[in-house]
Order: sequence, then C-alpha cells, then structure tokens
Amino acid sequence: MKVATLRSAVYLLVLFHQGILCSSLALPSSSIDMKPKKFINSADNAVDEFISGLLLQYPNHLRKLANHHVILHSSFATQNKDAHPNKARVSLLSGGGSGHEPSHAGFVGENMLSGAILGGIFASPSVSSILAAIRASTLPSSEGGKGCLLIVKNYTGDRLNFGIACEKANAEGRLVKMVVVADDCAIERKKGITGARGVAGTVFVHKAAGGAAGKGMDLDEVTSIAETVSKGVGSLGCALNTVTIPGADKVNDRLSKADDAGEPMMEIGLGIHGEAGKKQCPLMSCDDIAKEMLSIIQTYGREVDSKIVPLYNPSDKLIVLVNNLGGTSNFEMSLLTRSLVTQLEAAGCKATRVLVGSFMTSFDMQGASVSILPCTGDITKDVLELFDASTDAPGWLAADVWNDGESRPSASEIEEVIVEKGAGAAEQLPPVLVTDYSTVAQKVLAQCAQALSDAEPTLTEYDTIVGDGDCGITMQRGAKEVLSRLESKTLRVDNPVNTFADLADAVSASMGGSSGILLELMFRKMS
Repeated sequence: MKVATLRSAVYLLVLFHQGILCSSLALPSSSIDMKPKKFINSADNAVDEFISGLLLQYPNHLRKLANHHVILHSSFATQNKDAHPNKARVSLLSGGGSGHEPSHAGFVGENMLSGAILGGIFASPSVSSILAAIRASTLPSSEGGKGCLLIVKNYTGDRLNFGIACEKANAEGRLVKMVVVADDCAIERKKGITGARGVAGTVFVHKAAGGAAGKGMDLDEVTSIAETVSKGVGSLGCALNTVTIPGADKVNDRLSKADDAGEPMMEIGLGIHGEAGKKQCPLMSCDDIAKEMLSIIQTYGREVDSKIVPLYNPSDKLIVLVNNLGGTSNFEMSLLTRSLVTQLEAAGCKATRVLVGSFMTSFDMQGASVSILPCTGDITKDVLELFDASTDAPGWLAADVWNDGESRPSASEIEEVIVEKGAGAAEQLPPVLVTDYSTVAQKVLAQCAQALSDAEPTLTEYDTIVGDGDCGITMQRGAKEVLSRLESKTLRVDNPVNTFADLADAVSASMGGSSGILLELMFRKMS
C-alpha cells in the first residue's frame, strides 16, 4: 500500500472515529491580532463582581466588610464583643492585588487567615481598606484584643500601604505587627530598594502562622513562626506564555515570538504580575525545566547566621508546593511535579509533603512555580504540626503526608490479576500461501507503522477540525507499539492468524479510544 493511499484511508478513519463524514472542511485560519477573550462584564467593576461570586459560593463561611474590598471569616460578624474571635486568638490578615486567586481570600478560614484585603487588578489595596480590616478583626488591647499579624508580599505598594495602616492601627491602641515575605529566588536579595519579590511561598507563612494563632499562641510567638517560615522558603516560577489582564486591548505576546532558530520561547523566574524574570530561553523539556529551577533555588539558598547556605541539603525532608500560575493543565502540573520531586529525591532529599494546584495564580499565565521549605533547623516538628493543622479555608489543598518508610506506599503497585489461557489442543493454523511471508509481513508492517507515525501532525490537524484532536497521537501510539514489538520479535510473523492476533494485542495495549477498539475488533476478526 502506498503511503499516500494509507494516509487517505487513515484520514477517513479519523472521520469515522468521530462519527462524522463531512463533504467539506475548513482549515484553521491564520492567527490574527484579536482582543483578549475573558469571562468579564467590565474591568471597572470586576473586583466587586468577583467578591459577589465568592460570597455566593461560601454563604456561611465568608462575609464582606461594608464599603471595602475586604473578605472576613464569618465569625467576625458577631455584635457581641465578648464573643469576638480576637479575644481568643491573634488575627491574621493578608492581601494584595486581585488576580492571584485563591490568594488571598481563598485562605480565609480556621487555622489560616482571619481576612483578606483585595486591591484592584494587580494593585495594592489602599491604607483605608487595610485599616478597616484591622479594626474589624482586631480589638484594642484595652478591650482584651490579642493583636493582629499582617502577612505582606514584598512589593513596594504593599509594604507602604500595609505599613502605614499598621502604624495607624497601633496608634489606636491595637497591637499589630507585620511580616514581609520575599521568597522569589529570581531576584537578588538586595536588588534596588525592595529586593526579592513575595510569591507563592507566602501561603506557607499563612498556613504555619494560622496554625500558631489557632493554637492560642500570642502575637510575638505567631510573628516568630511566620518569620521563621518566611526566611526558610524559596520559590521560582516559569512560564510558556505570560499573563493578559482583564480589560487589556491586546493579548500579551511577550513570549509568543520564536528565537532566531525558530524555537518557541519560555521564561524562567518571571513574577506573578508578568514581570521580567531571570532569563528567556528556548522551550525545554519538563525534566530540564525542573533541573534549571531547582539549580537556581538551591544556589540562591537561605540566610543562616548572616551567611548564605544552600536552601536544602541531601537527607533533608522537604515541603514542596507546585503552584499553577493560572493557565496550565492539571495533566502538565502532574508531569512537572514528577520531574521536580524525582530530581529532589535523586539528590537524597525526601519530599514528605507535596502540594499541587492553584495557590497563587496570575490570571491566565501558562506557567507554574515551585516553592520549597526544608524541614530543618528552626522548622521543627512543632512547626510542622502547626503547618499540618486542619483548616476549612476553601483554597487550601491539604497534603497527603508521607513520613515513614524508604518509599511511598503509592510506589507499590497492586498486582494485576492474570488469567491463564486454557490448556486446550493446539489450534491448527491454515497454510500460508504468500511466498516468504515472514519477510514480506515484517517489511510491510514496519513501513505502514512508520508512515502512520509520521502522519501524526496531519491526522491531529484534521481531527482538531472534526473532533477532539487526539486521533493523530492515538494512531502514533499504536504505530510505535507495533514497531517496538516487531523489533523485539514479540509480534509473530510466522502465520497471518498469529500476526493479526498480535496486532490486535498491540493496539489494545497502546491505543485506547474508539480508534483503538475498532482496529482491535478488525484485527481479531481477521485472525
């Protein structure tokens, strides 16, 4: 069979694969400069509408503070000062520009934040809103208030607005302290006035400090826990495409261009607002991306006794957070997690807590970040207990903790149940009428399988038009399995009966989907 004929036949199979046979097909048009597509009414009131949507989702859990973009835990709705939560525990507040959800409103809950202050899109909240949140969540010391800790990401606007609100609240007799998180390993510690940025490692501080507050620790103790975690965590992001904010007139195409060799570009170390990162480079494999990110984080290190030491060492137990920056599929997140954790553990570390998901996003940025907290030094067993404290914060995804044993229980597979074939009489095979059948079958099958594998881009393009876009890759999986079995001589070419039976087994084991089962049925019938 000629390759062109094979491709035509497989193209028809694509159409039948979807249950569609069209008389005409329109190829995708070339890309044009379009206005960004968002689920939005107006950027001007998007934050108000976001808050409204959040309150619809959590009618019993969250409350909005009147006249401000502030979300508080529902326990602060009490009018009875004797029952005010701040009489029993330190209040925790955090916040920043909108667009990083679930940070920070998603982390309001027991053993986490008391409230979150929401700024405009990528803009720090105002002093007035921060101060209003402090007043609502924190009683004056003279009235029995336990104080309030502000957890702030290291950006100029956030530091200024939260800092001034902190000073004003203290002047009113409310005991307030502030911890600034600067965990981004892409920026030099002393760069400019601000230094390193605060990114996803901030949620580690929320969690540990929240556990301390929930346990009844005083403000100094809660602040000490927050500072310990803040100084211990290191983070780094990467992106394949950067963020386009709601209301923008054009798609942000900063990473859409190829390099001089035509290779697509990516960026290592960019910020959660799309700020320039450490470097741009041609797109790398998942394993190479993980290797690059871990190298930068490890080299950046952490400060211990005024000295910079590696962030983690072999034999260290680690908490690892793989954070979706907004536009990365769950499937890809799992691939990146595998690359990161396997490389960390190949270096002798043990990732006892692996958290994967959206913790601090950047709207639709197609990227991810990794935050690593070594459980060593000041990160004691007591601190880990605070970190592991249960919470009802809607944005927190609890870790499945692994502490004991040389390997994870999940690494041990459940044995497959094998049903032995009956020991009946050997089947009488029909005579082979093709001269030198074994050589001919081997050659034809190899040529057809290779042609089918090479046709993947065309098949994928056609199936993208008429179906779900998986046919090319599905066919290629089957073709590669056939080639592999031919090379290993596990696909029999002694008799057509055996050949077609083995082809059925090959596509059954590798393809899946409707194409796979249709081809399997065909080959089994032919055998």
